[in-house]
Amino acid sequence: METLKMEIPQQATWDYDDEADTLYISFGKPQPALTEDIGEGILARYLEDSGELVGFTIIGVSQVIKQKSKI
Repeated sequence: METLKMEIPQQATWDYDDEADTLYISFGKPQPALTEDIGEGILARYLEDSGELVGFTIIGVSQVIKQKSKI
């Protein structure tokens, strides 16, 4: 996997889909991007031309929170 880059975002936004139990996090304005599965239900979204990280998608986020709170 190529190294992803992240500029300091002007704004971070998020949206939670209760039915899909998925959390979408965007840095800056949401935009089309490529996706890299980095494991444990976490997907990194980045721009193909620059490798800039523009967001994350976390699938099964309620299970991730439950697991982390037991540690």
